[in-house]
Amino acid sequence: MPRVKDFISTTHFTKEEIMHIINLSIAIKKCVNNGYYPKLMENRSLGMIFEQSSTRTRVSFETAMAQMGGHAQYLAPGQIQLGGHETIEDSARVLSRLVDVLMARVNRHKTVEDLARLASIPVLNAMSDYNHPTQEIGDAITIIENLPAGKKIEDCKLAFVGDATQVCFSLGFITSKLGIKFTQFGPKGYQIPADCVKIIEEQCRISGGSLTITEDVDEALKDADFVYTDVWYGFYDDERSHDECMKIFYPKYQVTDKIMKKAAPHAKLMHCLPASRGMELTDEVLDADYSIAFDQAGNRLTAMRGLLAYFVGPIKVNEAAAADAKTELDKLLTARKF
Repeated sequence: MPRVKDFISTTHFTKEEIMHIINLSIAIKKCVNNGYYPKLMENRSLGMIFEQSSTRTRVSFETAMAQMGGHAQYLAPGQIQLGGHETIEDSARVLSRLVDVLMARVNRHKTVEDLARLASIPVLNAMSDYNHPTQEIGDAITIIENLPAGKKIEDCKLAFVGDATQVCFSLGFITSKLGIKFTQFGPKGYQIPADCVKIIEEQCRISGGSLTITEDVDEALKDADFVYTDVWYGFYDDERSHDECMKIFYPKYQVTDKIMKKAAPHAKLMHCLPASRGMELTDEVLDADYSIAFDQAGNRLTAMRGLLAYFVGPIKVNEAAAADAKTELDKLLTARKF
């Protein structure tokens, strides 16, 4: 089966393919940490389409390209014609002729799907209203780097506390792909929707993982190796006020040290960041020794390097044709007149 051109959802890949991306990411990280920067993207250009601003996504992609010898172009919100004066379809075709790879952080999932369908170059989904697959890879790397002693990834349990954001959906996708036991502890009306549950359960049947959705904190947190939380509003639900969020989720779904004590003694705290301190979690837990949220943020860079290397990689040189082209170029440069 041919390799998938684009990275739109981890559900499009086998467990073995996902683990290959993860292992490649970790291998590049080891190289960089030891002072060797593999030039896997030398002379490559990345176009970064943003329909909303971002810290971790932009900085990690730009740094990854620079470290591997490439160049990233920030296509800021409102500064290109995407979906405006120029159709998404035409933008995809044009950008395919100007850069080697596209990443897109978009308002609607259909936008990144359309870009991928019409672009001749790889397209990486850097977040939509449906999922956040680059976050998934960074999260999986962080889990692997923090496995409890004597456990494999398939032995782990991850408990997500709070609102079913697209990060929550994505955790369900990656954990069920890798065989992890996944629990969402959240109130009715703010739990993983049925269409995503169906996908997660299908993947669990293959991997041996499991899905539990509950309003019982003890059931959710019991024996959890990792406790994960996110903001109390979907990325596109900005109209939900602070007071509304507090009424729905506080205090039951706020991660506190008391909540963490319901998990396994070795449990680690995860958060995709940015965090709303005092809402979905307290300062005490985010800054605790068991918090790996900031290492998790650093692994966004680890993930981006691996994804770029996997989906793009070094330029393949046609030695004979390149030699002929160079000869012709040298002649023209020698003959130029001023």
